[in-house]
Amino acid sequence: MKIYYLTIISMLLFASNSSIAGDPANGKALSATCAACHSVDGNSVNPVWPKLAGQHASYLLKQLIEFKEGKRVNAQMAPMVASLSEEDMSDLAAYFSNQKIKHGTANPELIESGEKIYRAGDAENGVPACMACHGPAGKGNPGALYPALAGQHANYTVIQLKAFKAEERNNDANKVMRAIAGPMTDAQIEAVSEYIQGLY
Repeated sequence: MKIYYLTIISMLLFASNSSIAGDPANGKALSATCAACHSVDGNSVNPVWPKLAGQHASYLLKQLIEFKEGKRVNAQMAPMVASLSEEDMSDLAAYFSNQKIKHGTANPELIESGEKIYRAGDAENGVPACMACHGPAGKGNPGALYPALAGQHANYTVIQLKAFKAEERNNDANKVMRAIAGPMTDAQIEAVSEYIQGLY
């Protein structure tokens, strides 16, 4: 476990803060097909689809490329990215990263338990604090490709954590998220997802 934590710290310390040089104006034009699920400004209404607004461009670009390459499997996204060039994906990433996320609210009954997992983890069961990678305010780390989480739909976060836990989603570098989600209980996943939804 010590090696695991040292790896995370090293990635945070040496991560590049490079930004994606996409064209937001072209990204806006290309986003018309994205709007059906993610809304025009990237704030999806359906809570099972992620909010893209305000997400790091570097992270968005990585996900789009990996959907296209099949490294991240999703039946809805695969046909959406099939015809996109890397430049198109870079432009889309630039556009959505420039939009402002609309924050949600957390279930008040789960805030305390969710905050505990987010800020302190569960050392007894080997679950590290979420904020170690995603930051105290959920802003993420674009250089290390750790996404911003604050305000994300709780339902979407639950789906992703359970997918990592079951190893159905496996596009996380060095299996970091699979290792974190693996020992989490369903109750912990739900609580921390609610907390994240209200975090800003």
